[in-house]
Amino acid sequence: MEILGATLRVCVDDLEPAVPFYERLAGGRALRFERGGVQVAAVGCFLLMSGPEAELEVLRKVAATIAVQDVVEARDVLVELGARVIAGPLPTPAGRNLIAMHPDGAVYEYVDRQS
Repeated sequence: MEILGATLRVCVDDLEPAVPFYERLAGGRALRFERGGVQVAAVGCFLLMSGPEAELEVLRKVAATIAVQDVVEARDVLVELGARVIAGPLPTPAGRNLIAMHPDGAVYEYVDRQS
């Protein structure tokens, strides 16, 4: 499994004032979408999320998003190493994802760009 990069997850009260700051900081435009009632803006290495507190409470438990070539391969490696897959692989607007808890208790999202 090759890790291609990581995205920092940031929960904000309101995307509108946050997005221009992160666009300027990252030097790029935000890609916006909605997922499960949560408004999301991907800007550079930042994933901004805003929505109902109950949803954000769950999202805050995921330490980071890790990009991989293939989440199915990532799942196999993670399980072999003792991680527990909590959800996925599932389709997303940009590919597939899974959520895994590492043996140390840390929770990460793994994503790829495959459909």
